[in-house]
Amino acid sequence: MNSKLFVGNLSFETTEDALRTAFAAFGSVTDVHLPTDRETGRPRGFAFITMGTEQESKLATEKMNGAELDGRKLTVNEARAKEDSGGRPFGPDRRAGAFQARNKRRY
Repeated sequence: MNSKLFVGNLSFETTEDALRTAFAAFGSVTDVHLPTDRETGRPRGFAFITMGTEQESKLATEKMNGAELDGRKLTVNEARAKEDSGGRPFGPDRRAGAFQARNKRRY
């Protein structure tokens, strides 16, 4: 387990300071990232918290998973790396001859 945690089901009123205070009871909190929506500027309902050590993150996960903060029951898990999209992030293959090759595979 790494020391980075995913915290879900957050209230839109939850702040970084509130998260830091809640998780500081279980060890040192080195980083709190609360993503916000680009258009509205309000939090997206989840956060990433980095604890000082793996033992602190395990303890925080056990104690805070299902705990209530700002009227919502939190979901706390180990943060996972973003999954690879397979090398083609967007749209069809634009290489020369790719369209013809794609059509041959259909039938």
